[in-house]
Amino acid sequence: MVATTPAFDPASTVRTRYWHRLDDGRVQCDVCPRACRMHDGQRGLCFVRACQDGEIVLTTYGRSSGFCIDPIEKKPLNHFLPGTPVLSFGTAGCNLACKFCQNWDISKSRETDTLADAASPASLAKAAVRLGCRSIAFTYNDPVIFYEYAVDVAQACRAWGVKSVAVTAGYMCPEPRAEFYRHMDAANVDLKAFSETFYRNITGSHLQPVLDTLMYLKHETRVWFEITTLLIPGENDSDAEIDAMTTWIRESLGADVPLHFTAFHPDWKMRDKPRTPHATLTRARAIGLRNGLHYVYTGNVHDAAGGSTYCRECGALLIGRDWYVLSDWNLTADGECRQCGTRCHGVFEPAAGTWGARRQRVQLSPPAPGRPAAA
Repeated sequence: MVATTPAFDPASTVRTRYWHRLDDGRVQCDVCPRACRMHDGQRGLCFVRACQDGEIVLTTYGRSSGFCIDPIEKKPLNHFLPGTPVLSFGTAGCNLACKFCQNWDISKSRETDTLADAASPASLAKAAVRLGCRSIAFTYNDPVIFYEYAVDVAQACRAWGVKSVAVTAGYMCPEPRAEFYRHMDAANVDLKAFSETFYRNITGSHLQPVLDTLMYLKHETRVWFEITTLLIPGENDSDAEIDAMTTWIRESLGADVPLHFTAFHPDWKMRDKPRTPHATLTRARAIGLRNGLHYVYTGNVHDAAGGSTYCRECGALLIGRDWYVLSDWNLTADGECRQCGTRCHGVFEPAAGTWGARRQRVQLSPPAPGRPAAA
C-alpha cells in the first residue's frame, strides 16, 4: 500500500461512513456511483474524498471557497421562499467531469488554497440568522462530495430555523442519498440532458442515477425540488430530446415540478460552442408547457415572461420577475391565486421577500496570514 501522505490537513480531515475495503487492498468510496477505488494517500476524482489509514476521509471539512448572500432565485429556485436571501457556499472539486462546467475554477480546483474561508456548522447557522438569511445553500460545486459537512451544517441550521438547500447534479448512491435528504428542505437538481450518450461523453457519468434521485425526491421525501437543464447548442437542445425529457418529467414526477431551461456560455473545455440563442430557450419552454408541465422557466437571459410564475388554472400572473427582482406578487397568504383561488405549488411565506438581485460576499473567518480576504 502507498504510504499515507501528509497532504491532508488534519484540521479539516474527518472520517466518513460510506465506503468498504476491497480484496486487493484498496478502499472503495460508496457515496456516488463513480465508486472510486483508492490506495492509501490517493484521492478520488472529486479531489476532496481520499484514502487515509485504510478508510475514506473527507479532507475539506469546514472549509469553503467563500460565502455569499444570493437571491434564492439564483439557485435557481422560483417556488421556495421567493425574494428571500440565501447564504451560499461551496468547497472545491466535483464528482462529475462536465466539459462545459460554468464554475470550473471551483469545481475543477485541485488546490486547497481555493478554500479561503472556514466555518463550523454552528457558526454557519448563527451567521445565517445574523445576516437575515432564511436558508443556506450548498452550491457552486456539488454537496454530494462534502456530504458530511453539508449534513452537519443542515442539522445545525434546522435547530436555528434556517432551511437547507442542495444544488446538485443528483449523482449519488441510494443509502447516502436517503440520509442526505433527510436533512434537506429544498433542492435544485441539474438534469444535464436526457441522453446516456451525453452523460457518458460530456460529463463522465451516467443518466439513470440522476433519474433515480429525482424519482426518490418526488415519491419518498417531502423535499421541495426544482430541475435545471443547461441547453447547449447541438448537444442537448433538439426538439426530440426536450420533448422526451419533459414528457418523462410529467409522467414520472408530475406536472407541478418546476423546470428551468438555462442558457449556456462557452467555458472550460467547450469554448468552441456558441452561446445558447434566446429562441432556443423560448422553444424549449413552449415544448414543456405543451407537454403539460405547469411551471417552465428560462434562465441566464433577460426574459420577464419566461422568468415569471403563472396560475396553472386561470393563467393569471402570480409572481412577476425581472431577472432576480420580484415585480409582482399575486398570491394569498396561503399561496393561492388571488384571481381564482388555485393553489400554486411550492413553499411560500405570507409575503414576498425583498432581497432583490443583490449579491453580497461575506467573510466568516479571519483570512490566514499572508492571504487576502475574499473579494
